[in-house]
Amino acid sequence: MSTSDLEARITRLEDIEAIKQLKARYAQICDDMHNPDRVCSVFAEDGIWESADFGLAKGHAEIRALFANFQKMFSFSQHNMMNPIITVNGNHATGVWYIMGPWTYTETGEEKWFALRYDDEYVKQNGEWKYSHLRVAMRMVADRHSTPTA
Repeated sequence: MSTSDLEARITRLEDIEAIKQLKARYAQICDDMHNPDRVCSVFAEDGIWESADFGLAKGHAEIRALFANFQKMFSFSQHNMMNPIITVNGNHATGVWYIMGPWTYTETGEEKWFALRYDDEYVKQNGEWKYSHLRVAMRMVADRHSTPTA
């Protein structure tokens, strides 16, 4: 194996790990009361946050406003990210993630379990990975205290 091949493999592995850390920071921001002051730190300036169930925001100002709304909507959330499939192509990458976690609605006190899928696009800017497009799809919603049926 040539040195350049080894360097390319190491760069790919470092990029994948950096993207995993980006997703972990995103989850931590969401679980910090959907902190609108921090969320833009993980998005490119023209980044997009999109969900048929929760809304669409383009650019930092709209993403910040969307998360300010989430901050009012939810009094608790726990983003448990899993099963990443990350593909890196130079300064662009894609990722598919799944999440299962509890959410509590502020107004009603309802407690729900959400199962979601994230389809992400990333861009590497000035050596740092950011979201260029984050898509969230709802897969399942259940009452947190429901009794299983036999």
